[in-house]
Amino acid sequence: MSTTVAPATESAPLTLGGVVPYLTVGGAVKAADFYVKAFGAKVVAQHPVDDQGRTMHVHLHINGGSVMLADAYPEHGHPLQLPQSFNLHIQVDDVDPVWKRAVDAGAEVELPLQLMFWGDNYGIVKDPFGVRWSMASTPK
Repeated sequence: MSTTVAPATESAPLTLGGVVPYLTVGGAVKAADFYVKAFGAKVVAQHPVDDQGRTMHVHLHINGGSVMLADAYPEHGHPLQLPQSFNLHIQVDDVDPVWKRAVDAGAEVELPLQLMFWGDNYGIVKDPFGVRWSMASTPK
């Protein structure tokens, strides 16, 4: 199995730091395509689909950080377990266009975008792969 790797750029570095979420989803290639459309993700690396139609690894760069994902490989300790009890958070300067882009791409609104008591404009969507994404901006 070979790997497709995009050249490192400032917007999609190959280096990792901090905590990097690694998601197991049903349909990693489709999920990566959705994240490109919904969140402006950049594909850093992607393994090809195996003979069972699964992808072992996709590395994305989203909003300044890395997210990795793969299809379920229970034989390697990565089962698909739904529903997840976590969400991924995106903090941006202006949440409105990011929110609209995600919803237009097919994300389902779970908590409408609204001004919260702590001061952020905040909301939660669920993507077609069952992952919850919170997003917010702090009004200036």
